[in-house]
Amino acid sequence: QPLAKRCRLQPRDAAKMPESAWKFLFYLGSWSYSAYLLFGTDYPFFHDPPSVFYGLALPRLDPRDIAAAYLLQGSFYGHSIYATVYMDTWRKDSVVMLVHHVVTLVLIVSSYAFRYHNVGILVLFLHDISDVQLEFTKLNIYFKSRGGAHHRLHALAADLGCLSFGFSWGGALKGRGLWFWFRLYWFPLKVLYATCHCSLLAVPDIPFYFFFNALLLLLTLMNLYWFLYILAFAAKVLTGQYILAFAAKVLTGQVREPKDLREYDAPEAHSPKPSKAEKPLRNGLVKDKRF
Repeated sequence: QPLAKRCRLQPRDAAKMPESAWKFLFYLGSWSYSAYLLFGTDYPFFHDPPSVFYGLALPRLDPRDIAAAYLLQGSFYGHSIYATVYMDTWRKDSVVMLVHHVVTLVLIVSSYAFRYHNVGILVLFLHDISDVQLEFTKLNIYFKSRGGAHHRLHALAADLGCLSFGFSWGGALKGRGLWFWFRLYWFPLKVLYATCHCSLLAVPDIPFYFFFNALLLLLTLMNLYWFLYILAFAAKVLTGQYILAFAAKVLTGQVREPKDLREYDAPEAHSPKPSKAEKPLRNGLVKDKRF
């Protein structure tokens, strides 16, 4: 909030900026660290997914670098459950987001407790990258009109972010795109293949087989749910499947920013004046606490 006031953001943008800034910094750091573990060390989990179960029957020895990643992620998702209910702006998919955070936290705690942490690093790497791109674009959208003036650098970054979403989301219709590639292609190909098939070959009586695979499949269903928002966005801003048409609209100023389809429309929005039973939130917004 002090940064939002110093930069003189619009009231609506100032309310959303702390959430996006925090998430951008966290996802950037966590994804960079998981990428380091998978590509900068001797762990072969990405290129050889069945290796996540090698040595599972040996005496327990938890690597400290993976333990550090788990501590960081567990703390974040524990906080995210509280923040989704009491701090963040309430959106149409907030219930699904809350379920996602609970499922993720259960997966983090239980996978570390039962020595599935190698799989967990792979799951975190495949999910965090798309959130980095999303939050960076949103931040530049908020900052481009700060102080009532138009700032070209932030506007350019926001436009490039819009284009990247246009290309990646539109490309997903043809089997490409950041979200589709990481969450809906590599995730089933590497994670689900390893946990559903290779785990039984490596450890025939592997414990908690159905429990962990049920949670991972639920995570896949939520990824499909949010992918529908991607397709809905693409249907609104693209002319057919021609990405260049969307690029032209952005460059000519016809499309300044993507509409967040998760936001409530004006008639559905919650009243900005808190009732006696409600307390203002730190970000200046008041939410109906009913789910």
